[in-house]
Amino acid sequence: MLAAKVLVEQGIEVTGLSFKSYFFNTDKAKKVAEQLGIKFIEMDFSVEHLAMVKNPKHGYGKNMNPCVDCHAMMLKKAAEYLTPALSLARRGGITPLDPPLSGGRYDFVATGEVLGERPMSQNIEALKIVEKESGLTGRLIRPLSAKLLAESDLEKAGLVIRGKLLAISGRSRKPQLVLVKKYGIKEYSNPGGGCLLTDPVFSEKLMKMFEYWPESDGLDAETLKHGRIFWLKDEKGGNILLVIGREKKDNEQLEKLVRPGDVLIKFTEETAGPTSLVRMKNIEFRIKDEIQEIQVPEELKMGELMMGEAKSQEEIINLSLILTGYYAVKSRGRKVKMEVKII
Repeated sequence: MLAAKVLVEQGIEVTGLSFKSYFFNTDKAKKVAEQLGIKFIEMDFSVEHLAMVKNPKHGYGKNMNPCVDCHAMMLKKAAEYLTPALSLARRGGITPLDPPLSGGRYDFVATGEVLGERPMSQNIEALKIVEKESGLTGRLIRPLSAKLLAESDLEKAGLVIRGKLLAISGRSRKPQLVLVKKYGIKEYSNPGGGCLLTDPVFSEKLMKMFEYWPESDGLDAETLKHGRIFWLKDEKGGNILLVIGREKKDNEQLEKLVRPGDVLIKFTEETAGPTSLVRMKNIEFRIKDEIQEIQVPEELKMGELMMGEAKSQEEIINLSLILTGYYAVKSRGRKVKMEVKII
């Protein structure tokens, strides 16, 4: 928001560009664009982003966040909107080429990064790597820290006035809050970006999925967001994912995320409780759709379930029924009926 304001002050036309993946969305960005009164573009790069997350060139941060590679990928995508060469600038603003060349209409890319704010992705070396790998050398600017960085071609060409850019650095947000007051910004997000890859709990789940299912895709990653996660083993040592919904929203999402070959477990209408999804890879379930009645234990000791040991498909389904029943607290110690349906 602040980077955009700094540029708009110079009479520069700004369009917001935000990226959508399996691990973050553009909801906040859309609201920001509305608040700033600027145009907005959403780009969905979920599939290629997931492929990068599995094997990032520059590694992970504290959790599963490959921030350097992620930033480079975003900016490389942003470069697709640029004109092949800088257009002529009029004093105080930019005159886009008309008609635009090669589909591009923008002259440069700007970000809200601050030098030293993030130890992994916003140190001087990381910023240089991102600029080089994105192909934006000379056409990328960080308005909030520009005076602390090398002068860009944009500034040399007069498209951006260096004297009106800033020299913020470090992890303190005090200078930013001063600018928030100056620009009269009433609503803004907390410093965290909302990326699930920075969440330690989700990162652990994702890391295990990559280990067990190297070929996992976006649909698999989505299921990790919607319930309690368990891993079981079949007779041949294959890893089976069991997801048990925590709330109504999870239950609804799990029903939407099923794929052919999955097993869906639901309570019959007479009893309320979680929905569960059982997924195997490259293995076909031999079971049939049926209604099963099970005795839900009053107490359950996870160690006694021996989930890491190989089990037949019937045993896997039975264990999934027991766990599903157990997490419906009112069902503990009772007999309940559940529907087992193969998709």
